[in-house]
Amino acid sequence: MNSVIAAAVMFLLVQVTQALPSLYHRGWLRLLQEGDGCGVCQPELCPEISGCLAGTVLDACDCCPECGNAEGQICDLDNTSHFYGRCGEDLNCLLDINAAFLGEIPEPQCTCRSQESMCGSNGKTYNNICRFKEVFHSNRESNLSITHRGPCETVPWITTPPRDVHNVTGNDIIFGCEVSAYPMALVEWRKKGTDNFLPGDDAHISIQARGGPERYGITGWLQIQGLKKSDEGIYTCYTRNKYGEAFASASLSVYDSGKTKKHCSANKRDFRSLKS
Repeated sequence: MNSVIAAAVMFLLVQVTQALPSLYHRGWLRLLQEGDGCGVCQPELCPEISGCLAGTVLDACDCCPECGNAEGQICDLDNTSHFYGRCGEDLNCLLDINAAFLGEIPEPQCTCRSQESMCGSNGKTYNNICRFKEVFHSNRESNLSITHRGPCETVPWITTPPRDVHNVTGNDIIFGCEVSAYPMALVEWRKKGTDNFLPGDDAHISIQARGGPERYGITGWLQIQGLKKSDEGIYTCYTRNKYGEAFASASLSVYDSGKTKKHCSANKRDFRSLKS
């Protein structure tokens, strides 16, 4: 009877762990199997596995292959431990030093051994060899290969376009535009109906740009201080490098602050009359 209950509990625990994130799932299964021991390795009995984004590693018994942990996943810093799992191809298990700077307890994470960018045969730039292999092992692009080390040289593209803005006179607004390209692209702004790029000689309009947030990216801002009704219109973010250009637009709607207050007061009076 006790053996039946134990088997039922074991079955339920396994079912629950299958609903948890993969990095905890593997750890719980190993806890359940601690008392089993490894025994003699019989590779022919190992289960088939596929879809391992970080490649395969040997299991706790150094016998059967299993999916390695991908970049950013928690791992076993001590090689003799097999709770969270081993890191996959081209990955080392290291303490997250960024957590210490933020006042958090650092956890061991899988970190790619090289942070050099890679250019894929699909024309996309991958931050490192580990990110490239994640796509390769996913089988989404079976013919994918590395064209060369370093980023791909491409036409710039706008990863985050500016968004429409609605505001009232006297307030300040900001348009943002994120661009990715290599070589680094130039980001400029223009208002529809004008020939020159902003800011021109208009003191209440300013532009700024900086690298990031992604590698080989640049973010540009257009700021308008003390909105006027005449600022209303379509604003376009232009970006270009030697391979080409791209652009994206957004509209600015400006309402008179005095009329807005009067409109709100009228609505309040109407609401009070309805209640009475």
